[in-house]
Amino acid sequence: MITDPWFYACAVVAVLIVGIAKGGLGGGVAIVGVPLMSLTIGPIQAAAIMLPILLLMDVFAVRAWWRRWDEANLRTMIPGAVLGTLVGLATFRMLSNDAMRLLVGAMALAIAIAWYIGPRQTAAKSASMLRGTFWSTLSGFTSFGIHAGGPPIQAYLLSQQLDKSLFQATTVAFFFVVNWLKLPAYAWLGQLDTTNLTTSLILAPLAPLGIWIGRVAHDRIDESAFYHVVYGSLIVIGAKLMYDGLF
Repeated sequence: MITDPWFYACAVVAVLIVGIAKGGLGGGVAIVGVPLMSLTIGPIQAAAIMLPILLLMDVFAVRAWWRRWDEANLRTMIPGAVLGTLVGLATFRMLSNDAMRLLVGAMALAIAIAWYIGPRQTAAKSASMLRGTFWSTLSGFTSFGIHAGGPPIQAYLLSQQLDKSLFQATTVAFFFVVNWLKLPAYAWLGQLDTTNLTTSLILAPLAPLGIWIGRVAHDRIDESAFYHVVYGSLIVIGAKLMYDGLF
């Protein structure tokens, strides 16, 4: 297993942030997990260590939000999740981690800035197979590389002005599917070796703790503050990913 104390200093914070995001704060902050770990280890290894932890988090998150999701939206999103995962698998050896960071970072910044400077009272869009498949394919693809599939799904779901609990539950259900789709692909690519799995096991107890904190925070934040947290986090994370991709 990894023994570097600086890695665990970063990893503990990363896992807790991801758990809190998945548990109740929209999931956007969760894309900071791999970049945080990557301060001390390579991004590919960081993603491999994070995947089993995400799978465990998904079990607790789905239990907390059971059947509160929007099934109509999920029907428009699951086909894209499968397609995006396959594209990610096919291109895994072709795209650099820096290129992926730039793509996701630019997307996160664009989404957040458009929300802050655009009109707040826009007509809510409805679930759409065309838009849902497009955004979920992009999400599955970016999620495969560095577990950064949040911004595309936020672009799709937030445009519908969903109730915050419906939004949270739908993202939880979607990423439950996405992360389990990635598991056999990561195993086939040799990413789930003994070192990575042992390190994941050591960090695993933090998963339910993060989910619980996020679930409690969700019930104590009003809807306006909730969306400010989501979009504000996208600006910080987008800037961080862009910086890492460029430098």
